[in-house]
Amino acid sequence: MLTEPRSGMLAAWGNALLGGFVSPDDAATAIVGEDAAHRVTGVPGEAGPVGLTLALGRLRALGATGFRVALPAPGHPLGLSGPPEFNARALEAEEAVVCAGAALGLVPEVAEIGPEGDVRVEVTWVCSPVRDAPPADVPSLGEAERELAEALRDATAVLARLDVAGSGPVAEAALDAYRARSEAGGEVLAPGYPPRAVRVLEMARRVGLVVSLAYRNGHGGAVSASEMWARTEALRPVERVARRAMVAAYGAMVERTV
Repeated sequence: MLTEPRSGMLAAWGNALLGGFVSPDDAATAIVGEDAAHRVTGVPGEAGPVGLTLALGRLRALGATGFRVALPAPGHPLGLSGPPEFNARALEAEEAVVCAGAALGLVPEVAEIGPEGDVRVEVTWVCSPVRDAPPADVPSLGEAERELAEALRDATAVLARLDVAGSGPVAEAALDAYRARSEAGGEVLAPGYPPRAVRVLEMARRVGLVVSLAYRNGHGGAVSASEMWARTEALRPVERVARRAMVAAYGAMVERTV
């Protein structure tokens, strides 16, 4: 969760486009970001892969009124509603976008091309039917904000007690650096999103960074089997809560129109 998922970028800027806050070209440019190119395949009515601008316009014509994000993990189909084939592809990619108002979803397939030293990333979004049903386990913004505060407090206490790397000065320095990068990077979400969604997403990213640092830096002082188990048990629900909050934030523009 150190970087914004591609599904988040597509949903956020797609929602801004549908809401009339940005132009099609600006939305496509923001979604592509630093990648070399994005294409969409499987769009109904299109014979082959098409560019983002055409695909977003086509999805709107097919009835899409907004875009939601899914961030599933094993045992947690967060944001998904089926069918099983789509869920399996989304789980493999660890992300997907689901159209509100149109029973369609998109899963990114990422490929690196080019020689060493000049590797470029190309993304193909595979569009396919989804079940028209409420997405799984998506909280409201208010619920997500409360969960984040509680989970971070509880996990920080456990990690500090176990002397886990990621809960002390090193983590604070990394968080400070992350805040500085975020402030320099401009908007957290696309234009048109409510301030609470921006706040929840930023908090979810910080929580995700704490979890990532703790996993990356090893067990710290948690040397016994029981302590390592406690560490994992402390991190797992925090990671889950952060993913739920990100899904809620990206979908905020959809939920206030339904």
